[in-house]
Amino acid sequence: MLPGSSTSLTALFHGCGSHLKLLECVVDGTREVVLDVRRLQKRYIVLSAKRNRRTTAQQVANQFLAASGKKISRKTVARRLRGGGLYARRPVVCVPLTRQHRTARLQWCREHHNWTEQDWARVLFSDESKFSLSSDCRRQLIWRESGTAYRPENIQEKDRYPTCSIMVWAGIRINGRTRLHDCLDSKGIQRIVWPARSPDLNPIENVWDALGRQVAGQNYPPTNKNTLIRALTEEWDKLPKQLLDNVVQSMVRRVECCITLHGGHITY
Repeated sequence: MLPGSSTSLTALFHGCGSHLKLLECVVDGTREVVLDVRRLQKRYIVLSAKRNRRTTAQQVANQFLAASGKKISRKTVARRLRGGGLYARRPVVCVPLTRQHRTARLQWCREHHNWTEQDWARVLFSDESKFSLSSDCRRQLIWRESGTAYRPENIQEKDRYPTCSIMVWAGIRINGRTRLHDCLDSKGIQRIVWPARSPDLNPIENVWDALGRQVAGQNYPPTNKNTLIRALTEEWDKLPKQLLDNVVQSMVRRVECCITLHGGHITY
């Protein structure tokens, strides 16, 4: 038999019993149950991480030590999690939705559920967004070897609070876009009542994301307010027409997805 009492094993895999796989074999002519330790260790680690998605690898290792009395490293935990299909990623950032917000979103989507792409093609989607000199740097990832985080080639310096930022406004529709910095000053424009806390339903949010990436990816990124304005204006005019058309045409799917999720966050 494996060293350790049945009590310690029970504590170690508490709540995971229905998932444990026991292997039977014959040892010295007697039947004994042999635990596949590595598989159970992996299962325990993966289930622990799934129960609390914000638990770090080191915290999972500490939990394993407390439950089993056996020490494992943070890197071992990370390997076990990768083997279970779990990877460290930044969480998707969404605005908080109360029950009232979800109800309003669901009702709005049901009201527009029968709209076709031709109906949405008549809508001008507008919004404002803030861009700063350090815009989009948080989205830039690098590949590096373990233990080399603080080497000069792996460091990107930035001010935590940018010294310059500007607010821009624009609108998009099928086969067209407004100029950046335009104002919605025309009279007689019928406006759609938009549900609160629903940026994910507005396709222009995807365009802001693309614009930020284009500016951040320039060979000579802006360094002051004037160059930031010029870069935003240039990249706005360069955005492919197909990109704008695609995000507007996605409205039918956005509405359907929101209804399916009962007014919850959608994957757009």
